[in-house]
Amino acid sequence: MKILIINGPNLNMLGRREKGIYGSLTLEEINQLIIDEFKSSNVNMDFFQSNEEGKIITELQLSEEVYDGVIINPGAYSHYSIAILDAIRSINIPVVEVHLSNIHSREEYRRKTVTGEGALGIISGFGHYGYIMAVNALMYKRGGDKHV
Repeated sequence: MKILIINGPNLNMLGRREKGIYGSLTLEEINQLIIDEFKSSNVNMDFFQSNEEGKIITELQLSEEVYDGVIINPGAYSHYSIAILDAIRSINIPVVEVHLSNIHSREEYRRKTVTGEGALGIISGFGHYGYIMAVNALMYKRGGDKHV
């Protein structure tokens, strides 16, 4: 199984920005934890991060040809990007949306996820472990057993 993990705007600043909300791990450290968690399984992952909406859309559009599923943390784009929602809906592979913080316990404008409307499911509030949960969800959706 091959999975693409997309991280949106400002996630490259993890470990430095709002540690009380997002934790102290950097994006690179989170990516390595995900790799380590599944190193003994048949899951391969690629990682992509961009602060630019168009680049995220292009990655989603290209993903269908290469990957069995996508995990996306659209960051702030999740609250208003119809374009990313349309890209998610345009591909024929499952997409799981992840948020490090619990978006439902935050500001009102963060509680609605437009992009999540196109996702298989949304995982929110479990920090970096949400990505591991999302990989397991994609494995389960594909018909195999989950990893943990």
